[in-house]
Amino acid sequence: MLIGEYTHSIDEKNRISLPAKFRAEMGKKMVVTPGLDGCLWVFTYKEWQKIEEKLNQSSLGQADNRGFNRFMFAGATEAEVDSIGRILIPDFLRDRANLKNKVVVIGVSSRVEIWNEKTWTDYKKGVEKTADTLAEKLGQVGVL
Repeated sequence: MLIGEYTHSIDEKNRISLPAKFRAEMGKKMVVTPGLDGCLWVFTYKEWQKIEEKLNQSSLGQADNRGFNRFMFAGATEAEVDSIGRILIPDFLRDRANLKNKVVVIGVSSRVEIWNEKTWTDYKKGVEKTADTLAEKLGQVGVL
């Protein structure tokens, strides 16, 4: 399980060091894709194959399905961990997530997310303000 929050730098060549704990669990090859809420998502190959299978089963007759498939697949790229634990983030993904000098790398169970530090801080503050309401909603559907 991927959990935790880590602040790292992105270097001038668009490389981000993944926490050793994440690298150990994810392996050497992964898939980086645009995420939601302004971040990037990083999946193991095994997890990406599950997502790919589900997306491929969605109806091509529905515009929302086609649009989301395009969003996920066109923006996806394969990444390999280098000898010192970094992955390369292509320019188009770096720009999309507005990644600057400092980034936040978080574990979200089956994926890693990479955030612009300020975007993550602002997002987290907003969620923290509504955490009680969110927990109540999840309790109503039996999650909590």
